[in-house]
Amino acid sequence: MDAHDLFTSCRKGDISRVRYLVEQRDVELNVRDKWDSTPLYYACLCGHEELVQYLLANGAKCEANTFDGERCLYGALSDPIRRLLKEYKRITAKAMQRDYYDHFLQSLLEQGFFSDVSFLVHGQSFSAHRCVLSARSEYFSEMFQTKWKGKNIIALKHPLINPAAFGAILQYFYTGRLDIDMSYVDDCKRLAKQCKISDLIVELESKCKQVYEFVSAKPGTCVKVLTLEPLNNCQLQEEMAILADCALPAELRVGFGELPFDRTDNFPSYPDICFRVEGYDFLCHKVFFCGRSDYFRALLEDHFSEGEMLASQPSTPVLTLHNISHDIFITVLYYIYSDDTELSLENVQEVLCVADMYLLPGLKRLCGKALAATLSEDTVLSLWRTARLFRLSRLEDQCTELMARIIEKLVEKEEFVEMIQEDARAVEARQETDSIPLVDDIRYHITSNVQTYSAIEEASQRLAALEELLTSIGLEC
Repeated sequence: MDAHDLFTSCRKGDISRVRYLVEQRDVELNVRDKWDSTPLYYACLCGHEELVQYLLANGAKCEANTFDGERCLYGALSDPIRRLLKEYKRITAKAMQRDYYDHFLQSLLEQGFFSDVSFLVHGQSFSAHRCVLSARSEYFSEMFQTKWKGKNIIALKHPLINPAAFGAILQYFYTGRLDIDMSYVDDCKRLAKQCKISDLIVELESKCKQVYEFVSAKPGTCVKVLTLEPLNNCQLQEEMAILADCALPAELRVGFGELPFDRTDNFPSYPDICFRVEGYDFLCHKVFFCGRSDYFRALLEDHFSEGEMLASQPSTPVLTLHNISHDIFITVLYYIYSDDTELSLENVQEVLCVADMYLLPGLKRLCGKALAATLSEDTVLSLWRTARLFRLSRLEDQCTELMARIIEKLVEKEEFVEMIQEDARAVEARQETDSIPLVDDIRYHITSNVQTYSAIEEASQRLAALEELLTSIGLEC
């Protein structure tokens, strides 16, 4: 429902509502509706310049000379909006903060951290990781075990291999996304066929057809770059999860979750670090742990080479982790590799604490979603405290939204009164009339989207109950 609300708000130009949905409800900005349109497209189409600027600054995608970019540009209602689109810069700090996994995978490819193989294609060098390519492609996995075995530099000299197309294929393997100049699409299809990626060929042909139809129907448009955006990351995540499957000690593999294990027995994952947890050895990859967690980056940078080495693989260092059970580490492991993991009511609180310690904000958000499923009148106060403690803005907002609905019951609870008093004391150098964040949030939800007379009357009663409580405890705000 939040996504539907975002589309509606973008059509209306309700920037305050959009800001609330993006910053408090953590709604994905680049979501698509059944017409393959994005919130940014509707904001452009309806002429909401300030909203367009906000969406672009927060990670809405609109590259020049792509289908989405040209569509927004063509549909823009005013010249100022067209100028905004033309000045668009794809990567922003806020966008990176929102898409932790996407940004990690993109930087993994572009910067080549801990790469263990390089491809030379007609003078151009591409750094890559055997573990990623093996997980994503049976063709590459087989080649690394046969023709390319033991090679750190692989020269691809065939005249039909185009460097731009090869780079696009690598991008697809790493991110599920593909950007290719329209003139190189056929080269890309040829490589996809060689690499046995039939799904990619189908996607390329479908997208080409969509672009040609758009350009034919919209005179003056020019799409120079073909962009494939993954409809979802399920396949990418499942294939990256194979690396987590392989990292599990053999004695822990059977019966964990529902993830497939059919490829792990004879699948070389090329690990370069062993984490020892409660006596179990997990064979992992520095690139994933360092790339996803500043905690592990600092830990591994400080781990000297003269430390313990794995007996079965003398070149692989062993690092023992304390204050975490192997069960919880497995949960963290799958998140680090696939951006998803299994959470339960029994482990979510412990996983949340570990995610906070390991500096994994995305895992904290997953925990927040799991906790939100338990939200009720009985749990709302404790969950709000948890959300505030771990800075889970979406869960905190969901809690205050429920508080607003049941405020007449809450004002009678001593714990709620204590929470307001604590929040007031937490405001540094607070004056008597300064606002209290918790109270402000509840007021916002009481008064938002109030349209009918009966709703106005009900909101007034709730506000009166809240004000009466504040007066009784000597707080004015």
